[in-house]
Order: sequence, then C-alpha cells, then structure tokens
Amino acid sequence: MTVRDHMPDDDRTGTEVEEDTSVDTRLSGGWNVVVWDDPVNLMGYVVYVFQKLFGFSVEKATEHMLEVHEEGRSLVATAPREKSELWVVQLHAYGLQATLERADI
Repeated sequence: MTVRDHMPDDDRTGTEVEEDTSVDTRLSGGWNVVVWDDPVNLMGYVVYVFQKLFGFSVEKATEHMLEVHEEGRSLVATAPREKSELWVVQLHAYGLQATLERADI
C-alpha cells in the first residue's frame, strides 16, 4: 500500500508539485571561526587543540596561539557555516572560547 492509496480522490489530479530547492544565500558562503584569549588555558594546550582540530603544523598552530595571546583573538578558519559551527562546538568542548562570524564577501 502506498501513501497515494490514502490520499483523498481530489488530490489525485496528476499535477506535479514544484519543490523550492533554492539555497538561502544568508547561510552559504564563508564563516569565520574566531578563537578568543582566556586566562585559563595554557599556550601549549591551545597549540595542541589547533593541531588536533585543524591539522595545523606546530609552527602554524603556534602562530595562531601567539595571535590569540597577543591580539586577544585569532581567525583560525573560514568555511561553510555548518563546518564552522562544528569547529566552534568542538573548540568549546576543549574549553576554548570561540565564536562564529560572517566572512566578508
């Protein structure tokens, strides 16, 4: 038995329903992952987290860690929104302060 068998007769007109498959451009494009300085996490630990999550080399992870330490923040990645949101959640799970912001297009 199909769903069609349970539909009232007046719905069996044979007309096709168009589905809106357009992409909401407010959600597409780039989103920045920003890590903020905090007084809790050790610098070596922040380097470790950057290497683990983003696959950074020791040098690149250290550069971002120093930027966080000296400037108060570092933009560590830009990606589609869903991936960026995942990274922010993962950074939070490691105890780091991170936010998501729209990338300039």
